[in-house]
Amino acid sequence: MAEAKAKAAKSFDPKKAAAKKKGELTKMANFTKGWIKDNPIFAQLLGMCPALAVTSTLETAIGMGLLVVFVLSASNVVVSLIKNIVPPEVKIPVFIVVIATFVTIVRMLTQAYAPALFDSLGIFIPLIVVNCLILGRAESFASKNNVLDSLIDGAGMAIGFMGALMLIGVSRELLATGSIAYGVYLPLPFEGSLLNMPFYIVNMDVFAGPAGGFIMIGILLAIFNAIRIKKEKKREAERQAWIEQKKKEALERKRKKALESAGDAA
Repeated sequence: MAEAKAKAAKSFDPKKAAAKKKGELTKMANFTKGWIKDNPIFAQLLGMCPALAVTSTLETAIGMGLLVVFVLSASNVVVSLIKNIVPPEVKIPVFIVVIATFVTIVRMLTQAYAPALFDSLGIFIPLIVVNCLILGRAESFASKNNVLDSLIDGAGMAIGFMGALMLIGVSRELLATGSIAYGVYLPLPFEGSLLNMPFYIVNMDVFAGPAGGFIMIGILLAIFNAIRIKKEKKREAERQAWIEQKKKEALERKRKKALESAGDAA
């Protein structure tokens, strides 16, 4: 028990903890924060509409994710560039216009080069304009930081969003069909399927519909929350062990000083 506490005390870095509390992030930490810790879907519950509607297959999830990566990264860059010339009174309408411009671009490109994906995503492509994640990052980060940090933030958050969509999509498609199709919606030079599992193991049609989206997101949210709570408890235990260790060291120094003073007096 004592060895475990000593190990936990050594692993705790108060400087890093203080920097995290203040929101000071390195560029790598800024890029990766949206993957798990601040994941838009599993941590912040943003962009839930496409997470439910377009994740019945892995390919549609990847398609939506790629569109969001482009729109979020590009809009963050533009918002950061114009942040000092946009009056505060109209910044939200301006941000929406910027986002809508990039959404229009990706909608036209998708219709031209990936018509099957365009038909599958349907109304959810223009609805990217009102995705809380994109407008939220423009308002909370890009409008307050430089271009490079805004690009890193946008790309990292969008990749985390796409990863969450892919995790939901692959889970739902496997449980619904027992395989992972490729080349159906994305413009790939080949078409086929992977992981063909026997139908008596899977083939649960409920996961192909909206109810399956709710069920799968609920399961994944429970898993991510359990992991987060476990990590928080571990960090708190490390912090407490570090505090106890420092108290012991202070008492030991005080004891040695008292012994030295007694020796000098004698």
